[in-house]
Amino acid sequence: MARSRAFQKIDGGNKAEADFKDRPLDTARDRIDLLRSRVGLLTGKDRALMKIYLENAGTFRQMARIANVNEANIARHIYKLVRRLLDGQYITCLRNRDKFSDEQIEMARDYFVDGLPMSEIANRHKTTYYTVRQTMKLIQRLTTVTRTVTD
Repeated sequence: MARSRAFQKIDGGNKAEADFKDRPLDTARDRIDLLRSRVGLLTGKDRALMKIYLENAGTFRQMARIANVNEANIARHIYKLVRRLLDGQYITCLRNRDKFSDEQIEMARDYFVDGLPMSEIANRHKTTYYTVRQTMKLIQRLTTVTRTVTD
């Protein structure tokens, strides 16, 4: 409970802006804009939670009441979504679409955007865990190379 209080709306401002308050203002706004632009990648409950979080300045307490779950669970879920959306590995994958098959792109979406475990991705795509793991390693190598070149 003490941890979740730290996540509440600060000074009546936007909840998402308050979470990035310790960073320089332009960086926080850039991250929020980036999150807003990538919310469209999410589906269902995840998209709804992020929209409430970003657009409606909802507190975790309000979202927990709506979802009928614990406040800490909502906070944890939101921060996982934020981390996955800001990571950019799926976006790098899309930018290099010509290097991957359609199935590999779908696997990347399942892993990097939806946060599914590799075993579930393997079941969903009717392939082996090994194939999924190799695909993720290939994508991570590519994103590492791409990040070093752009920096």
